[in-house]
Amino acid sequence: MRDGIVTGEGVVVDARPAAFLTRGLALLIDLVALTVVVVALAWALSGLALPAGYESPLIIAALVTVAVVVPTTIEALSRGLSLGKLALGIRVVRVDGGPITARHAFIRALVAVGETYLTAGSLALIVSLLNEKGRRLGDLLAGTYVVRDRGRSTVDVTLVMPPHLAAWARTADMRRLPDGLALAARQMLSRADRLAPAARERLGRSLAAEAEQFVAPGPPPGTHPETFLMAVLTERREREWASGQRARETALEQATMIHRLPYGVPDPS
Repeated sequence: MRDGIVTGEGVVVDARPAAFLTRGLALLIDLVALTVVVVALAWALSGLALPAGYESPLIIAALVTVAVVVPTTIEALSRGLSLGKLALGIRVVRVDGGPITARHAFIRALVAVGETYLTAGSLALIVSLLNEKGRRLGDLLAGTYVVRDRGRSTVDVTLVMPPHLAAWARTADMRRLPDGLALAARQMLSRADRLAPAARERLGRSLAAEAEQFVAPGPPPGTHPETFLMAVLTERREREWASGQRARETALEQATMIHRLPYGVPDPS
């Protein structure tokens, strides 16, 4: 398993699952906050003169709002945060590392009614202890899990073309690498010195094999996987920069033509 998550902004964050104790404390903070909301709603409703028979539906609606609607709205708008998670530095993400949506937040909140509130958290505890990433039942159904959000670090690796691969890289047909694959390769290169030798070799070979599917012809025989990845990422960066320069020049030329006076009329400027 790769030891990182790449966000849509190209930031690599720590993918280690949050500890069970941390998630429990975050849940406790959220429950205290929800309790305050419940007390406030109860106080507000007690001052209303409601017709007979309206009390029960109103109470049910208030409980659904507090237990499902409020957590769903908060997690969806904050992309995986809540008051407790913010305080403890954790966040809910999709299993692929992307931000959750309202659908993910709704499933988590709905399932939490049964596995957390109605069972006093016992079902969530059992499922989390049996899961590698500590995912509760709501996470399994929603396709999410909770990760540590503090201490995130950006990828910091200098891309330099290996001299003996420069000629090959200039002429190779490199279809656009998926952004996730390119960022995973860059992440691996930045952390290579901190990886165990066996894990480093295994991850390097795996990423190189994936990247080679987008490169033709392949690298010269005997090319080290990390050297190949460095060459591909460097050439990719150079080609994207050149493409961006051409696009800016074309836009400038078109803007000049649009503002030019027609029919050969001299421009007084």
